Amino acid sequence: MAGPVTAPVAASAAARVAVVGGGPAGLYAAALLKRQAPERDITLWERNAPDDTFGFGVVLSDETLDGIETADPVFHAALRREFVSWGDIDVVHRGRTVTCGGHGFAALGRHRLLALLHQRCHDLGVTLRFRAQAPPADELARSYDLVIAADGAGSRTRDTHRDHFRPTITSHRCRYIWLATDYALDAFRFEIAETPYGVMQLHAYPFAPDASTVIVEMREEVWRRTGLDGRDEQTSLDACAGWFPGPLKGHALRSNRSTWNVFRTVVNERWSHGRTVLLGDAAHTAHFSIGSGTKLALEDAVSLAAHLDGATSVAEALAAYEAERRPVVESLQRAARASLEWMEDLAVRVGGPPRRFTFDLLTRSRRVTHDNLRLRDPGFVAAVEEEAGVPAGTPPMFTPFRLRGLTLRNRVVVSPMDMYSATDGTPGDFHLVHLGARALGGAGLVMTEMVCVSAQGRITPGCTGMYAPEHERAWGRVVGFVHERAPGTAIGLQLGHSGRKGSTRLMWEGIDQPLPEGNWPLVAASALPYRPGVNQTPHALTVSELAVLRDEFVRAAEAAARAGFDLLELHCAHGYLLSGFLSPLTNQRSDAYGSGLTGRLAFPLEVFDAVREVWPAERPMTVRISATDWAEGGTTADDAVAIARAFAEHGADAIDVSTGQVVPDERPAFGRSYQTPFADRIRNEVGVPVIAVGAIASWDDVNSLILAGRADLCAVGRPHLYDPHWTLHAAAEQGYAGPGAPWPLPYRAGSRRPPTGRRV
Repeated sequence: MAGPVTAPVAASAAARVAVVGGGPAGLYAAALLKRQAPERDITLWERNAPDDTFGFGVVLSDETLDGIETADPVFHAALRREFVSWGDIDVVHRGRTVTCGGHGFAALGRHRLLALLHQRCHDLGVTLRFRAQAPPADELARSYDLVIAADGAGSRTRDTHRDHFRPTITSHRCRYIWLATDYALDAFRFEIAETPYGVMQLHAYPFAPDASTVIVEMREEVWRRTGLDGRDEQTSLDACAGWFPGPLKGHALRSNRSTWNVFRTVVNERWSHGRTVLLGDAAHTAHFSIGSGTKLALEDAVSLAAHLDGATSVAEALAAYEAERRPVVESLQRAARASLEWMEDLAVRVGGPPRRFTFDLLTRSRRVTHDNLRLRDPGFVAAVEEEAGVPAGTPPMFTPFRLRGLTLRNRVVVSPMDMYSATDGTPGDFHLVHLGARALGGAGLVMTEMVCVSAQGRITPGCTGMYAPEHERAWGRVVGFVHERAPGTAIGLQLGHSGRKGSTRLMWEGIDQPLPEGNWPLVAASALPYRPGVNQTPHALTVSELAVLRDEFVRAAEAAARAGFDLLELHCAHGYLLSGFLSPLTNQRSDAYGSGLTGRLAFPLEVFDAVREVWPAERPMTVRISATDWAEGGTTADDAVAIARAFAEHGADAIDVSTGQVVPDERPAFGRSYQTPFADRIRNEVGVPVIAVGAIASWDDVNSLILAGRADLCAVGRPHLYDPHWTLHAAAEQGYAGPGAPWPLPYRAGSRRPPTGRRV
């Protein structure tokens, strides 16, 4: 949170301020700016009456309250007198209540919050104009130094200047209604109702000594099956009370102009336009399941006021405000999206054990983790682990996992990472040291980089292959070292072909750029270059050529088996050859190997079947897929479920779920563990084991994903480049010394963290 805002402000930095919108964002910004500089002329317009508001309770975090206390102790004290507080979350799952404590919530009624803000503005001398439509922002900007557009998610100001703010508004798949009851719950309550119409969920929490907020939510199709579309308000109240009688204790539900809404996520490319700045929901929204709207609004107000304090110009202050707040908001929006998508897919989760379901629920946004919950309520986490069969004193990541005839001693995989260090496809000493070091580092499974089935199938001249006798011998040397010197560590080979992304420079010489000389011809599903005008146009493979290429995969798999690899992974991701058949953006064939998902799957499945036939029956095979292309018209999450199901039906032992890298104009939603929701959905819908990948950076993340049942294995890449002994160090940091992470005998003396100097 920003610091104190008590110093006087020069008149040039917003001497006259207009505020559009009388919600928490606008009111609190007006109060802070007036408190900061009493000489300021501040006028706020609100088109509704003072006591008109949507919703009931408002939950604020300790972080937000700390910022409010620093910015305005008087208002903070008034808030504190109104709060009801509690620490438990109750999750009701098929009639059984599971409680997790230690959370620390504080809430008050939205009416009371607005009343306190009205009083604070009145005491400070802000002019409040209720039942008054504000003049347009561009008109206000002609006579005011600063115009604060806090006019909500449906902001007229933002829409009027949309060419500048460039908003993106995304509607989601659930309907919800915001209600209340005259009964105070003693915990936050999340409850599932499995009805003839489908699965519904309830979010409820106290906001006064005698009242609770009650939000009922369900998928759009479930809501339509209820027949509530077009029915009156009382019918909805009666229906919700019938679905969730438990938390009401005989008390009736009440509404406040309540309707069934669809949540919309608001994102803006810019937050200011000249003297006008967006605040709160006008700038951004985040799903209510993480209690974020009012929190973000009040924090925006604190930040804006802080940056106007002492600023030489409004433009400088607005730029600093956005620079500070945007990363915070984007992080919370990522967490909120993970939470709402978890809620949208609730129907596939309800069959799990009650404690694991609760743990999954509590960690859904990826902001709350296994370690965090263990600090809050160690008894709860211990009960979840016991229910999941995790031995006492064992972190979930160090439990074994079986794939066909292979038992991995822990859930950590060293992700395939291209090293571009081979000579004519032959791995050398670098690969021996690189993979050997990671095998000694404790991971359950170490994967090679993509090993190419032919010289033409290489990405770069430095890529490894398995198409010559010297390749098999060299890989056998690597496998032999792992099995001899790191017993218990499995090693897998990822088999692939570059397709249209081949014949390029080494990564550090220019990623995806063609070679300055010596380029080789490319082949692909369709004659589409990766980057038109940059990369060469590939030859579209004929049916007879596909058979030849399939046989190259078979010969490489046979060589991998002779070399002693424990597992084989077929690379069908990241825009390489087999991935190019799966994506509608790269496969435009009209024959049996295109024209719909079934056709696009045909050749990758043919290759899988042929390879599986020659790969030893006791050894597992996995398939890596791109679960989304992150591009319009490309592979979707629904497609990914169908693709995973098809490979599972053909005998894949696990699906390695990655995303993207199929087309150059992708727009990934980067963030911590950002790809894991795709793995989670495939695991829950298809029932096949999954390997989660993508910015999994901490052992706490791995523990959380495994215990929540979102993944069976976690592939960790860059952290293993930073620290080859990442897995062993994770064990040491958690005080674990069991069979899931044994230190190699020569390294055992280093199994404790070295002492460091004292800190004064």
